[in-house]
Amino acid sequence: MKGLSPWAITAMHQLKHSVELFAWQDEILNFRILKTSDSIWISVSNLDIEPIFFRACFVADGILTEPILKKNKDKITIAVDSVLGKFDIAISLSKDKFSFLNYSCTLTPAYDLFIPFWPRDLITTDNPNATLKSLGEIHKSQVGTRSGLIYFSLPERNLRILYFQNLTALSPYAEQTGTSLADVVGGTLPEIGLALPKTQEKPLKAGIEVVLSDAIIAFKSGSIAESDQAVDYLDLLSEVYIKIKKPETHYLHWPEILKKGLNDLIDNPGCWSMVGGNSYLNAYVSDYDTPPEIMVQLAVLLPLLDYVEWSGKSLDVMKTIKKGLAPFYSEKLKTLVRWHPAAEDKLKGEEEQKMPMVMDSWYLHHPLLNLSRLALKGDKEAEKLFMDSLGFAIKVAQKFKYNWPVFYKMDTLEIIKAETKEGEGGEQDVPGLYAHVMLQAYELTNDKKYLLEAERAAKKLDDVGYNIMYQANNTAFGAGALLRLYKITKNQLYLDLSYRCLASIFQNVQLWNCNYGFGKHIPTFFALYPLSDAPYTAAYEEQEVFCAFHDYLLHAKDVEILPSVRLLCAEFIRYLVERAPYYYPPMLPDEMISDEVKTGEVDRNLWIALEDLHDGVEKSGSVGQEVYGAGNAFGILPRHFIRFEDEAFLIFTDSPISGIRKSKGSVIFHLQGDERISCRLRIMPDNDLQKTLKQKFKMDLGTGKLKAAKDRKGDIEAFVKGNETVKISWTRK
Repeated sequence: MKGLSPWAITAMHQLKHSVELFAWQDEILNFRILKTSDSIWISVSNLDIEPIFFRACFVADGILTEPILKKNKDKITIAVDSVLGKFDIAISLSKDKFSFLNYSCTLTPAYDLFIPFWPRDLITTDNPNATLKSLGEIHKSQVGTRSGLIYFSLPERNLRILYFQNLTALSPYAEQTGTSLADVVGGTLPEIGLALPKTQEKPLKAGIEVVLSDAIIAFKSGSIAESDQAVDYLDLLSEVYIKIKKPETHYLHWPEILKKGLNDLIDNPGCWSMVGGNSYLNAYVSDYDTPPEIMVQLAVLLPLLDYVEWSGKSLDVMKTIKKGLAPFYSEKLKTLVRWHPAAEDKLKGEEEQKMPMVMDSWYLHHPLLNLSRLALKGDKEAEKLFMDSLGFAIKVAQKFKYNWPVFYKMDTLEIIKAETKEGEGGEQDVPGLYAHVMLQAYELTNDKKYLLEAERAAKKLDDVGYNIMYQANNTAFGAGALLRLYKITKNQLYLDLSYRCLASIFQNVQLWNCNYGFGKHIPTFFALYPLSDAPYTAAYEEQEVFCAFHDYLLHAKDVEILPSVRLLCAEFIRYLVERAPYYYPPMLPDEMISDEVKTGEVDRNLWIALEDLHDGVEKSGSVGQEVYGAGNAFGILPRHFIRFEDEAFLIFTDSPISGIRKSKGSVIFHLQGDERISCRLRIMPDNDLQKTLKQKFKMDLGTGKLKAAKDRKGDIEAFVKGNETVKISWTRK
């Protein structure tokens, strides 16, 4: 062991002389509640193997009176009085797919109280001389304001453990003290877990009960060495997810949001620039200093196409965007380039990639992926641009041996920046994105050379472990490509790699609501961060992951994928529908939006998404208002609203839908997700045609009962279990 903190050494010494208050066990694990001079601990051991210790309560002034322990039907409560105030502890055990331990602790301070230090609540040994190997291995812990978790294993004790703090419950602590819950769960073995943020300016108020800890721990026991870390993580996380208290969702009328966003996208001059006689979308509102980018044009065009196909309407703005695509093709390089060639002289080099001929590795493939989608829908111009650029993409892949750097020169393939950080490799999810592009080419041409390229790239991901994610949307596209490769080849490796991509994504979500500071104004539960170290969540990446997860579930309809994958993908989708409107400035209070903007301008009345939403202690929108995130509403409406050409109503569900079958007077569809979670189903008049429902509806299949919605007059809704088939029928009133 390299070294220990004084608090770890003290805890280890005290545990040797602890007093047992209670003990019980399940089929595999032994649990003991212990009292030391300043803490209540829970010891957990795998039968006779050395235990680990969870601190349910820390009493800084020492436990001076005997704790009052009560055993209820399904939990144990302990009350501890101290000079500081009253501590109330609740401890419970459960056994489902895994063994679970829950403990929470609240404090009612006797005085206004500053917290200059708080020890972590987990130590993996009580032996100060333990070997490093015996302490275990941390696979993942909280970064920034992501989920407050630690995923670690103790191979010598045949345990893999997911420790999860419900940071939603700790938000009142942060609100009272003006602190952030970023990076509060972490540490170094053997001393890990939660350490409350230090309070320096605002104290906890006397007489107000506040939660200090709300933990749930899942234990997987058995032959850990033979199991897959990524699969175990997904399974443990999904089962913890079922047990945590989740926020209620609310209905927001996306057709109206879309209309406002579409009008602003088309009409606001800050969204557009003119180059060579063509109009191009800016990356950010009023960003006229940066040349048009091919990725931006296609990132908006494809969601618009989704909307047009769903609505039956035509949009002239799509013709405007498509007209400007061809000039991005370089006859010299035989590929699309990132920056518009006629405006490259605007690049000033203030960032590494803002130089002529410099390519960010994923930027080459993302436009090709979107062009291939257009091509597969019969767009011949898009097909030509796509096919004419494939040779260059393959040349680059083979040059870098399917290990892409961050930046390189397109004309020389010279590497400008090899790694994201020293020792962490380049853009490690690009092999999956490239495989997706190659599979699209294979589907378009039936030429097996593209399938071979996809497999070569995919196999490179086997060297990365499951910390694959560079950028969330590209990792999600890779997950879908690997699932498709598995379906084509039946090679189990590709399905396993698909799970690793997904595990990497679900390590970068925020499974709690930031109910402090500016965070009180918006829902943040299940928010996804665009990069593994990004300090904010971003509209564009979230929207693309949302679409990629929809496609993943559709491709998986005839594959027996992990139940945890179905649950987590469906739940991210459900909560994205809830959260996404809050990227639009008109949905936010003015004081929440930053006055300083890095790129372009922020128009607080414009229905164009902010790029960045931050922790509750920081203002949002400091990066800019991203035009390329305008696909938000156009991706949501076609996937969550069922419309009928001959009827003036819409059916909405926040769950992903599959298998829609329409007939006269009825519709049948399947809700994805997990039967332990209810989804919202709503029927509303199509306000473009009529204001009230003129039909009488009933649910012939599916749980739940249709009732009048409380928040919108004229709507009716029901709550239906996930993974159910629903039939709605109607007759004229």
